[in-house]
Amino acid sequence: MFIVWLVVFIDLLGFGIVLPVMPRQVEHYLPNLSEQERGLVIGVLFSSFSLMQFVFSPVWGRVSDRIGRRPVLLVSLLGSVIFYALYGYSVTLPVEQATLAVALMFASRIGSGIAGASVGTAAAVIADCTTREKRAKGMALIGIAFGGGFTLGPLIAYFGLGLFQDEPWGVGALASGLSAIALLFALAKFKETRNPENKAGKEFFSIERTREVLRMPNVGRLVLVYFLAIFAFANFEATLAMLTKDAFGLTDRDNFLVFALVGFVLLFAGGMYRPLIKKRSEHALLRLGIGLMILGLGGLGVVAYLASTPDAPPIKAAFYIVMALAVIGFAFVNPSVSALVSKSADPSRQGEVSGVNQSFASLGRILGPLLGSVLFKLHASHTLPYAMAVIALVAVLALLPKKPAAQE
Repeated sequence: MFIVWLVVFIDLLGFGIVLPVMPRQVEHYLPNLSEQERGLVIGVLFSSFSLMQFVFSPVWGRVSDRIGRRPVLLVSLLGSVIFYALYGYSVTLPVEQATLAVALMFASRIGSGIAGASVGTAAAVIADCTTREKRAKGMALIGIAFGGGFTLGPLIAYFGLGLFQDEPWGVGALASGLSAIALLFALAKFKETRNPENKAGKEFFSIERTREVLRMPNVGRLVLVYFLAIFAFANFEATLAMLTKDAFGLTDRDNFLVFALVGFVLLFAGGMYRPLIKKRSEHALLRLGIGLMILGLGGLGVVAYLASTPDAPPIKAAFYIVMALAVIGFAFVNPSVSALVSKSADPSRQGEVSGVNQSFASLGRILGPLLGSVLFKLHASHTLPYAMAVIALVAVLALLPKKPAAQE
């Protein structure tokens, strides 16, 4: 489990390096578009990555059930090396070649999405290595890896770009290099965890098998809960760089620190979750996480509104508080749902079931950034994405069972 945690963590470093500046870098190539059109392009750029994850997460899960977890994770890391390097090249092009630059950005995001649709496989590795009783504690490791990547990725970018004299291609070079380190480490250290006695089906692209997964007891409802929670949080992720710029005038380098703070809170909350799960059920921590997300994302809507007023009050401290609440809530939701889904899965289909769950999470990351980026530009108050997120989370509360089923 430590090896797969380290591999996911290093891979997420690259994601954390690129994410804070990508919306601003693509805007450089869109000077002739309206605000709404820019928002649409940014949203589609974000969503193209997640669209590929939506399609390929169940595929990689089924492949890992059939041939093993190790080759899937190695292919994932190799793809990250190649496509982060392509992203770095795309932002070196002059604005006169804007069409080519944006096309290459999309190609890099699509390729990264296909290669990186392996979080479900990583979750399957955790399931391979844990008992039912320790499943949630194990799944929290993935959340900690995300938090660590989001913390150190922006910090590495903040300090490391000095090596490249703040050239725009530096983020792609850093991300590609770190993914290469993860690939070499996985080649040397990661051992196969799939039980060879578990026989998986031969269909890799199969809508009917996905339907079978969603019809499993409890799984369909949990997948819908996860989709809505991810959708809500993705509204925040996709608009954070724009909010910090419009509300507080933060520079790109300052924004790296904001994203590093998001990662630190994820890391801290993931560390909190592991001892809490010994005393509370996954259902209880899931409900708590949704409540904190509602408070945090609703609070961000209030901050966005106040920042848009002519005599905006000093609200930066409030921004950091409500942002932390939203991130802590998400850090509780993520392992809770993953553990509950894993417990409901057939051991021979762990990769597939985890892949379907991550696929619908990716659907949330498609629709969340797409709608969030458009809604952010639609009204001067910038409150609409956060209102949409709160509505989705209220729907989640309505979906949660009042009492967990006995088998869970």
